[in-house]
Amino acid sequence: MAARRYRCLGCSAVLLVVPRGVLGRRVYSAAAIGFALALWGLALATASEVRRRVGPARILGESAVTGWATLRRWAREVAQRRLFAQAPDQGPSASLRKSAATAAASLAASADPTTRALPIEHRAFLGAAHAA
Repeated sequence: MAARRYRCLGCSAVLLVVPRGVLGRRVYSAAAIGFALALWGLALATASEVRRRVGPARILGESAVTGWATLRRWAREVAQRRLFAQAPDQGPSASLRKSAATAAASLAASADPTTRALPIEHRAFLGAAHAA
């Protein structure tokens, strides 16, 4: 990642400038998260399949057998409006998969109109990169 630091000459504050698509305090880019949410919420892939397609790790721990905790955390953060807050609110009774599906559909809708022929998970990837 090409991050740059700048110091304000007036107050000596340091600013960190990162490329578009990088989310604060996250290992994955906005585009990767949007893609994962679309695979899980819209394409109905299992959490293990989503992890295989999105995650770079090839050696996994015991928790990987039952799914991917990070994917559920992202969906929970979407539901709590802390991630992709522009997605429509599903209310407190919505399942995590429903929250993921709604966020992914919203991200896909915000992708460039010329990408409409692509699969929806690809459009969610592009929309998330644009939304970040």
